[in-house]
Amino acid sequence: MKFDSYDKRSEQLKNNYQEIITKSNKIEAYNNGVYSRWENPIITTEHIPYFWKYDLNENTNPLLVETMGINATFNSGAILHDGKYILCVRVEGNDRKSFFAIAESPNGVDNFVFRDYPIDIPQTDTPDVNVYDMRLVAHQDGWIYGLFCTERKDESVSDTSTALANCGIVRTKDLHSWERLPDLISKSNQQRNVVLHPEFVDGRYALYTRPQDGFITVGKGGGIGWALTQDMTNPVIGDEEIIDNKHYHTIKELKNGQGPAPIRTKEGWLHLAHGVRNTAAGLRYVLYMFMTDLDEPWKIIHTPSGHFIAPQRSERVGDVGNVVFCNGWIANEENEVFIYYASSDTRMHVATSTVDRLVYYCKSTPTDKYLSHLNNKDRIALINRNLSS
Repeated sequence: MKFDSYDKRSEQLKNNYQEIITKSNKIEAYNNGVYSRWENPIITTEHIPYFWKYDLNENTNPLLVETMGINATFNSGAILHDGKYILCVRVEGNDRKSFFAIAESPNGVDNFVFRDYPIDIPQTDTPDVNVYDMRLVAHQDGWIYGLFCTERKDESVSDTSTALANCGIVRTKDLHSWERLPDLISKSNQQRNVVLHPEFVDGRYALYTRPQDGFITVGKGGGIGWALTQDMTNPVIGDEEIIDNKHYHTIKELKNGQGPAPIRTKEGWLHLAHGVRNTAAGLRYVLYMFMTDLDEPWKIIHTPSGHFIAPQRSERVGDVGNVVFCNGWIANEENEVFIYYASSDTRMHVATSTVDRLVYYCKSTPTDKYLSHLNNKDRIALINRNLSS
């Protein structure tokens, strides 16, 4: 087996990286009128700077061997900041540990470049074993909050696969300096997919939660919850009201959770969430939408049935197949919406739409009647209208 020289391999690393981060993207030819997918993944392991993976000192690494590999880049928070489209990417090393890193793009669909260093998250008295899936929210109070899942070993049992999940919280003004706040305190055994509402509600901070009995299994918990806290520097919540529950024989039969923070529109709050059901091939994750009242954002006003985005073609293949997940989207000043979703826990994609199209979709798609013959009547009614016109 023949390997190239150090100098040649070093040049290849730099050239390949430059080619990846400057590659243009284009919109797919077909769309469903609601959103358009873009052809290329926008963040992959190849977008990771080579100097994160290799010791580039020829004296200490004369064979130029990769010693700190990257396994996946996925589940990214998103925010528009200083005119740039910012993703807070979950980067998973070959060691299975995840960390957060900021990637920036001038247009939101390609040319994403990571900053030189990943985020160094400050620790609480009990260090995080793993962190992932940060939601970035520019709140009415002037801070940008990052809510993420912090995972630690469940020391009450000897099983090394058991874990305790909770909501970790950081905040920043500039996306460079990060302040760690205490983890969320709730009555639930486990908290994942916790999202901060971007505005005060009755003078308090509002949170979308997802209470669970276990790390993987929902148990008697589950659904998207709603809770209030007085102070994010002392984030304690009491009772959680489930505002969007899981339901038998739907795309959210097993569990569901809030994706990114909702988008304010003149007709209500746009929500994007994920739903999970079990299949013979394992868990299937899809995205779905709903809308809540503008003044009472815990009250659902529109519930389009079925999935909004599901994995297609190569999106089905990866570390955890048949999965799409979103915890970041951006609505810009032109009311364009950039939906950043991961496929199969491996890579990041983008789909684009507009606020008006998403509102129309939510208002015009029939709700699920939870019975096959009733849902079919909605389709027959549509056909009748079309064929009689």
